[in-house]
Amino acid sequence: MLRQLLLSMSRSARIRHLVERAPVSRTVVARFVAGASAEEAVASTRKLVDKGLLASMDHLGEDTLDVEQATATRDAYLRLIELLGDDGLTAAVEVSVKLSAVGQALPGDGEKVALENARAICAAARTAGTTVTLDMEDHTTTDSTLGILHELRSDFPETGAVLQAYLRRTEGDCRDLAGRDSRVRLCKGAYKEPESVAFQGRGDVDKAYVRALEVLMTGEGYPMVATHDPRLVAITEELARRTGRSKDTYEFQMLYGIRPHEQERLAAQGQRMRVYVPYGDEWYGYLVRRMAERPANLAFFLRSVATKG
Repeated sequence: MLRQLLLSMSRSARIRHLVERAPVSRTVVARFVAGASAEEAVASTRKLVDKGLLASMDHLGEDTLDVEQATATRDAYLRLIELLGDDGLTAAVEVSVKLSAVGQALPGDGEKVALENARAICAAARTAGTTVTLDMEDHTTTDSTLGILHELRSDFPETGAVLQAYLRRTEGDCRDLAGRDSRVRLCKGAYKEPESVAFQGRGDVDKAYVRALEVLMTGEGYPMVATHDPRLVAITEELARRTGRSKDTYEFQMLYGIRPHEQERLAAQGQRMRVYVPYGDEWYGYLVRRMAERPANLAFFLRSVATKG
């Protein structure tokens, strides 16, 4: 029930207005969001890389309303990639892109606009020596996102995908995407979805995650295991041993500001550990979905608010 409430809050303009203007919010959000500008975020990411971590940077924004906004988001990614190249970070840092932010939901030619903008970002990333992963959003966009991914991979086969374990279709999608050289980030999922398309209970979602993970780890691609759950980390390590995977053939991913000591521990053990680094002013929806995704995130946020208050 708490999760459903939080996911409803992530779409509430009124609650967003109140939270964004609360005196404590900006200070607390800095724990989870790497900065308002690309320059601030790159500086924060440099600190992660210096600790032996990898990163995937996300310019926050979604529900783009017009072509000009989609173009501005594309240009923000091009600028980010330029900054990463200038700072020598592209070997360790990639970018994550929400197709909704580059035009996917626009009426008429939205998918075409998103594809062309994503293609420009992929081209810039390849030139700079890095890669792009397409974020996944709510279930109504899944087919569109996978279709755009297929188009992009004809020219940029290194483009990564994201699949959400709580969707009932995901195990099959994992089989489709587990081929050679395919990069797939597996996460639990953070959108409010109906029971007809998504598992609802925590135990059911965990079981679905493990089933999808087994498909990816026994496939020929490169699994990107996005989880903060110690049990799933241990299961991943066991699957790697069982399938004979070396540590350079998969990676763990965790969110910026969540379990940083665990991130450093895994990196110190020789695991590839990538931190998902969001930045920008459009942080509200992202942050509320993270709290819904894992109750411990909400507890941390509330403790931070109490401390700062």
